[in-house]
Amino acid sequence: MSHSGRRIALVLGGGGMKGFAHIGVMQALEERGIVPQLYAGTSIGAMLAAARVGGASIDSLTRRAESLRRRDLFRINHFGMLMERMRSPSIYLEDPLRDLCRAVVPNGTFNDLPLPLLVNTVDLERGAPVIWGSPGLRDVTVQDAVYASCALPGYFPPGRVGDRLCVDGGVVDNLPVGIAALSADLIIAVDVGSTDLRPISDAMSLGFANIYMRAATTMMHALQQYPLTHWQGPPMVLIRPRCGEDWLSFSHTAETIREGLRAAHKALEDIDAFYDQPGGVYPRRRFELEVDRDRCIGCGLCASLAPNLMGLDAEGKAYTRTRTADWSPADGDFVRYCPTHAITARKVERIVPLKAGERGAA
Repeated sequence: MSHSGRRIALVLGGGGMKGFAHIGVMQALEERGIVPQLYAGTSIGAMLAAARVGGASIDSLTRRAESLRRRDLFRINHFGMLMERMRSPSIYLEDPLRDLCRAVVPNGTFNDLPLPLLVNTVDLERGAPVIWGSPGLRDVTVQDAVYASCALPGYFPPGRVGDRLCVDGGVVDNLPVGIAALSADLIIAVDVGSTDLRPISDAMSLGFANIYMRAATTMMHALQQYPLTHWQGPPMVLIRPRCGEDWLSFSHTAETIREGLRAAHKALEDIDAFYDQPGGVYPRRRFELEVDRDRCIGCGLCASLAPNLMGLDAEGKAYTRTRTADWSPADGDFVRYCPTHAITARKVERIVPLKAGERGAA
């Protein structure tokens, strides 16, 4: 039975090795007695969701994650790069990722699973998203779908799922909350792919793989912001662990799992109050907004991104339309985007929504 008798969907986003934070999130759910009735995921999120649906314990997932090393997954496709050059389908070999999928993902089709599972991919030939596990898309091998969802273009070869050639679903939607919302009363969504996009000082020194991932992270964040900031589905708890930016690092696995646990416990503190809300993204915090006019250059980016909160005065300087704003983790990007750091947002308090039957201030 799910928590409070409600149908809960757990949606796990892609993010390379940062996705190990999902293990900590699932541990937090287990400790709180919250049992998802549906799982959905992209890339590593799809892999861990499939493993959990297949019965993998938190301890077993933790042990496997902490024992995984770079050579276990990333092996250069030397022959393909040498012989096929630009026509090689990928930098890395397919077999290590296939082996990992076989080791953690249950065998059989989606019809064989004890719980609904949605695996997000993109049909490379049609240029369209395909959510395996949806009605009419269940009679395929789960391991094939998960491999394809993890096949980041250029890094791993595309995967054949049924008669479709598919790649990582993060190309279009790194956090597939929309499809999960069709069958849920409440969504718990975990975004590890676009957190901690802080400025860096020497991007050229990162190497082409990390430069690509930096650009891909920026793209994925922008793509998923619109559905989150314009969310019309059931109430959603959005968890964004602070996992740094390195998608390919294996050196901080234990810390990443602990960060997922910490972030989940923090976000779920008031979950009982979220069920009866008509919608919205939670948890919410109240912030005070302020503009430093001396720093403002009048570029107008803030007013274009958040016209309900920001405007330009007669001198072309930015100003706040309201002193305070009530934000979920999906809000407030325009503050970070200011090119001169002229806008500040200071956290004031946590907002706890009223539950049904309650009156007065929360």
